[in-house]
Amino acid sequence: MQDSNIGSFKEQVYSLVAQIPSGRVMTYGDIAALCGQAAASRIVGGLAHFGPTELPWHRVVNRFGGLAAGYYGGKVGHQKALEAEGFKIDNFTVVDFEAKRWTPSSR
Repeated sequence: MQDSNIGSFKEQVYSLVAQIPSGRVMTYGDIAALCGQAAASRIVGGLAHFGPTELPWHRVVNRFGGLAAGYYGGKVGHQKALEAEGFKIDNFTVVDFEAKRWTPSSR
């Protein structure tokens, strides 16, 4: 990804994450692809780790619905944040992940 595109990509990621509704999740790859960089899921992970704390990063999971070790408090912290929102978690994975997966209808 060229330096000139990084700022735009970052803003697109932040905007998309801000839209994830309560009770739904997206994957790092979903977000990267919807922001035009399908191979940039690791960059999305970095943005999640260092991005604005007011965004609902707890609603972002891996491609299998798994929780992030890099989340504040590790996988346990990620689990607590999702459970506080009503998610069921088993073995650090979102139960009924595909049913909880969200895709914005306007894109």
